[in-house]
Amino acid sequence: MTTHLLEFETKLYGSLSDIFEFFSHAENLNEVTPKDLSFTILTPTPIPTKIGTLIDYRIKLIGIPFYWRTLITDFEPMVRFVDQQLKGPYVLWHHEHTFEDKGDYVLMIDRVHYLSPGWVFEPLIDRFLVRPQLNKIWAYREKRFSELFGKR
Repeated sequence: MTTHLLEFETKLYGSLSDIFEFFSHAENLNEVTPKDLSFTILTPTPIPTKIGTLIDYRIKLIGIPFYWRTLITDFEPMVRFVDQQLKGPYVLWHHEHTFEDKGDYVLMIDRVHYLSPGWVFEPLIDRFLVRPQLNKIWAYREKRFSELFGKR
């Protein structure tokens, strides 16, 4: 099976240090996740973000509850970090967040390599269920990012 790629570029206004600080704290995921996903962080907070950090969540996708465990596999302060699913709703989930100071704004790029469950039906499941759900989640996130880090 071929993995899928989602890539989103977002202009965030503020200092690189403040923006990286916000995104490197898993607790802030609640701020940018749609309420209908019933997203809950199970790992006791505060959660130190560093290579090897495990983070446990509960989430509902397409109305189905899932336990989700991610591992921080890469962490370069002010530059990037990667979370990778160890257990959860996807066959593969590798999410890289990069941050680049552009002077007037910080460019954040989310790159998600993922593979949906479904074996031979995976392309259909992705096309009609998973991809639309992920696009909806990122549209919500973009709205929240604008509210939190929009041009003032």
